[in-house]
Amino acid sequence: MPHNAAMQTAPAATSGPVRIASLLARRILLPLKVKVEHASHVRRESENVVVECRLSNGTVGYGEGVPREYVTGETCSRSLDILKRTNWASVSRDVHSFEEAVTVVDALQLPAEPDDDRGMVGNAARCAVELAILDAFGRVFDKSFSAVAALPEFAEIYEPKPKVRYTGALTTKGMIKGRLFAWYWKFLDPADVKIKVGMPNCDDVARLRIFRRIMPRLPFRIDANEAWPANDVVARIRALEPFRLSLVEQPVKHADVPTLSEVRKQISTPIMLDESLCTMIDGERAANGGWGDVFNIRLSKCGGFLRSLRLALFAKRHGLRCQLGCHPGESGILSAAGRHFACSVAGLVAVEGSFDDYTLKQRLTEEDLTFSKRGAWAPALTRPGLGVTIDREGLDSVTKEIVPLFEATPHG
Repeated sequence: MPHNAAMQTAPAATSGPVRIASLLARRILLPLKVKVEHASHVRRESENVVVECRLSNGTVGYGEGVPREYVTGETCSRSLDILKRTNWASVSRDVHSFEEAVTVVDALQLPAEPDDDRGMVGNAARCAVELAILDAFGRVFDKSFSAVAALPEFAEIYEPKPKVRYTGALTTKGMIKGRLFAWYWKFLDPADVKIKVGMPNCDDVARLRIFRRIMPRLPFRIDANEAWPANDVVARIRALEPFRLSLVEQPVKHADVPTLSEVRKQISTPIMLDESLCTMIDGERAANGGWGDVFNIRLSKCGGFLRSLRLALFAKRHGLRCQLGCHPGESGILSAAGRHFACSVAGLVAVEGSFDDYTLKQRLTEEDLTFSKRGAWAPALTRPGLGVTIDREGLDSVTKEIVPLFEATPHG
């Protein structure tokens, strides 16, 4: 069974190289405080994958992925199956520095899945493993997770910040709750507010008119979650543009995104790709086809911290912008990883995440990573690794399945 959380409180002293001693994965079920609704799904709980990495000196690190079948084709069961079939030989070696640990995890190859021409199936699983391994080695070598972004490869986009300002979200179609949340966001004064649109039986024009009256100054982003038909998307966006939109996110299904190159010429609002932006293959196709203006980078759907950084670097080099997104139901593990990303990457147009106290009934970290109740600000995390301590009792209480992945032999 996993070791207790005591080994997480400080970097463990080491007089020589360390290596991965074991990896195990958990399927967890996190109940949500509020129902999350959008055009693709209604969610009252979140089924996530948590990976635990134990090193040869006893240090433990944790990582998380949020499989979403309608995003990367992964269910929790499929993510666990991919991890069970992974050849872990490449990570079974002595590591002498944090930079070497990054190289080791970067070289890890998960099994390829059939009919996955975008290379995205397994991204949530990979994210969980990568975060766990680098969290553990960061603690050993006394390096904050943000040190990944400080590597020379990412010098063009690296911009350390002492704090970051998050955004709000309106994810319910019921207007009683919608009005209450709108008044709350007005009081909280986040960087902006994302509004879900395109949900069944909803009059989006009427909803945005009400929200704009309540929040006259806050910037609005809208997210259609692939809801609109390609032949109607221009009219749908134009109808909402009078409410001063800063972005429209994923207005059409992935199969229809090539039509967005023409749509962009007919509207004034920038288009952000989300479900259609999971891998570098997606990024290259989008840039070459002129399908959007902004990439929505979510660590889990994009395959982890390193691949997300590379997408942000690719976007900058091709004149595109990025935002940091999140999955509803992320625990503090992913919130911490997102904080490191947000406090390290330059030019993000919006930052989502750290909704922990707003959305989760069960917190998995001893630290409360929820952003501030006024202005939605949150400080950078500076302790080694991800900089958070796992509440082991809380983690055990939401664990539904434990799957051993790797155990080193006595002689390595």
